[in-house]
Amino acid sequence: MFFPEGQLRVHLYGQPCDMRRSFDGLQGMVRHELGADPLDGSLYCFINRRATQMRVLYFDRSGFCIWAKRLEAGRFISDWSSVCTRQMDFTALKMLLEGIEPARVRKRYRLPQTLQDSRSKSSSNRPALLELRNATDGAHDGPE
Repeated sequence: MFFPEGQLRVHLYGQPCDMRRSFDGLQGMVRHELGADPLDGSLYCFINRRATQMRVLYFDRSGFCIWAKRLEAGRFISDWSSVCTRQMDFTALKMLLEGIEPARVRKRYRLPQTLQDSRSKSSSNRPALLELRNATDGAHDGPE
């Protein structure tokens, strides 16, 4: 599956989709809900109600293909009320797959509490490390 990124059109369906649909069901949604031709080579993205699964339908030269991804933690979309059916580029699809929503600042998932604690402890030691580094840098100043 190799796509020429500059020429690729990606369509995101802006409502939750039933993930039990397969080739014919998704093709019907493209034709009737999106009003598009599923044979045009574009990618059509569908996301389930909980936003934990995504299916991408596209037509390769010899037939339809479905690419699917299920998240173990987090969601693709944080709020369905802000999502609308739209066309985007391949870079926006890659960002959506990685959990980056352009309108959001937060990540789609949180670290487990034990990892958050260890990160906060290591970040609290950083000022002391910087002071120590500055003190050692000043000790080495002088003629070489």
